[in-house]
Amino acid sequence: MREKLINKPFLNSRVSGNDVTTKERWLGYLIGPAGALLLNAVLSTYLNVFYTDVLGLTSLWGGAFLVIFPIVSKIIDAITNLYMGYIIDRTKTKQGKARPWILFSAPLLTISGILLFTVPKASETVQVIWVVLSYNLFYSISYTIFNMSHNLMVPLSTRDVTQRGKLSVFNQVTTIMMSGMLVALVFPMVIMPMVGVDQSKWITVMTILSLIAFPLTMLEYFFTKERITEESAKQDVAQIPYKTQLKAVFTNRYLLLLFAYFLIYTIGSSIKNLGLVYYCNYVLGTYNDGITQTLISAIGGIPLGVGIFAVWPLAKKFGKRNVTLAGFVLYVIGSAICWMFPTDMVIVLVGQFIKNIGGLPCAYVFMALFADTLDDAEWRSGFRVDGVAMSIYNVIAVAMIGICTGVFNGMLSMAGYVKPYMDTAGALIATQPQSTLDMITFAFVGLEVFTGVLLIVILLFFNVEKGLEQKQADIKARLENQQ
Repeated sequence: MREKLINKPFLNSRVSGNDVTTKERWLGYLIGPAGALLLNAVLSTYLNVFYTDVLGLTSLWGGAFLVIFPIVSKIIDAITNLYMGYIIDRTKTKQGKARPWILFSAPLLTISGILLFTVPKASETVQVIWVVLSYNLFYSISYTIFNMSHNLMVPLSTRDVTQRGKLSVFNQVTTIMMSGMLVALVFPMVIMPMVGVDQSKWITVMTILSLIAFPLTMLEYFFTKERITEESAKQDVAQIPYKTQLKAVFTNRYLLLLFAYFLIYTIGSSIKNLGLVYYCNYVLGTYNDGITQTLISAIGGIPLGVGIFAVWPLAKKFGKRNVTLAGFVLYVIGSAICWMFPTDMVIVLVGQFIKNIGGLPCAYVFMALFADTLDDAEWRSGFRVDGVAMSIYNVIAVAMIGICTGVFNGMLSMAGYVKPYMDTAGALIATQPQSTLDMITFAFVGLEVFTGVLLIVILLFFNVEKGLEQKQADIKARLENQQ
């Protein structure tokens, strides 16, 4: 029944042809994903703040709830990601194998996004149940379905390396320039001072963002196309045993290096993102002052804006791996500068600028490198492993984010984090002991010095681009012989 519905003509892609179109780049990869990615970006930065500062869950169960809950939830999320990868590889419709799930995710994102913040003012038990269920409805189901299918759009769009690279840049522009900059600039400067610790205002803001996600996600569905799925239609991937697909993934050294790279990068960036608001509120500035976080994000955003025009030409000339590796050298230097002078605004802004210049290649060309690696895996094994590989990629993302959130909250609790409160005169009191300030500083500006060095080492061995054009030609010839 589901396949009959998804194959209806009115649900067909609005793009056609073998070449990626301008309309496809702008609507399918830039504007379309913006709603879901914006919602997720806000949640990644501020949902934990909502739990600690609005609901006051830091001390719940002696501080254990916000440590255990995200870790257990992300284990569930990891399992659903693996299952979703299995399902995608075995989905066969005229619309492709991943795109139909973008369609399915659109209403789920809106509903679950709203439920995250409508936690009733009830007993502690009721609140805990609501938080756990709403969190898993969003992350383990709704966003898992969207993110798995969305991330496969670049690898499945085309084999043309140049077109694929441009799509990767457009895809990341959405995350960085639209979602990232809005969350990093508008929220700390305008939204956070306005909503404060008032739950009703949080609900209003997040309902609006959740509603916006629906039509934009539908736009992504209609203006994307799976050319590689169509090209490989004569291969009966569903008949390839799951164990065989897993073996193809875990015996491919480039995929293993890529997973290790992504694991380390996710640990560093997750802890940093969690620490951002706390660092700006307590170490570098004052609570929701509307200035500190805006400055940090603006300085970080300037390089990201320039990167739209600079990264891909450099990647074409020197190679995606080489440019990314060189970038991480600057990444480490910038992080180290911030760590040495964490309370000096000028020096921190300089360090952040250098660090974000270094992070440009990683931000813009990663999915193109991932697509290259999937082509290499197909060349070696004789079949595509998109769903399996992406499910492992997403398992790393969700598991590490959950573990990092639990670790971060545990560190806050152990360091003596104090929930902001109103004194008898109605003034907001938001101060922390030195132990908490030191912990927050390491989380935001210290940890990525170490993760950056590890990423440089991994990239030295990641030369998947070597001989890629010949591998793609071999794949094309193999498919033609099967027809």
